[in-house]
Amino acid sequence: MRSSYPAGGFGGPNIDGMWQAVEDLRSRFEKRSGTRAGRGEVRSAILALLAERPMHGYQIIREIEERSSGSWKPSAGSVYPTLQLLADEGFVSAEESNGRKIYALTDTGREEVAGADASALWESTDPASGPGFAALPKAGVELAQAAAQVGRTGSPQQVQEAVKVLDEARRRLYSILAQD
Repeated sequence: MRSSYPAGGFGGPNIDGMWQAVEDLRSRFEKRSGTRAGRGEVRSAILALLAERPMHGYQIIREIEERSSGSWKPSAGSVYPTLQLLADEGFVSAEESNGRKIYALTDTGREEVAGADASALWESTDPASGPGFAALPKAGVELAQAAAQVGRTGSPQQVQEAVKVLDEARRRLYSILAQD
């Protein structure tokens, strides 16, 4: 296996490569974090939340993110068109209050969600998006940023010490996967 660290440490001419590595790491985690849901899931989640109480769009977004432990945060570009579609279908109504549209289920909407189990919406069958997974990308990016800071401002001895710490962290992460 080839080393992930530049032979001369993180400083000097390799610093641009280090920043590129940090950005690559960030983009890999962002792609894997699973913040997209199927078309029907946004609809079902909105109906489930509005069955509990009327809300405006950003409340719906925040509530979905909170209930999914951060693994799912629908965009405004998916929530608001879905709310409009639900209104067109007669499942929700919108009322203006303090400059915001507050959405509530209509009688037809209540019939639609009657008997549905909303708890399954917040639980994922993908183990990678379970509770705590959302913290992993953040921790990885923060570690890479700290390493880059040592590379930019640390002495050669500090850089070598940081490389040892990162090597140990890598070995310990792999040991976690080796456990059963």
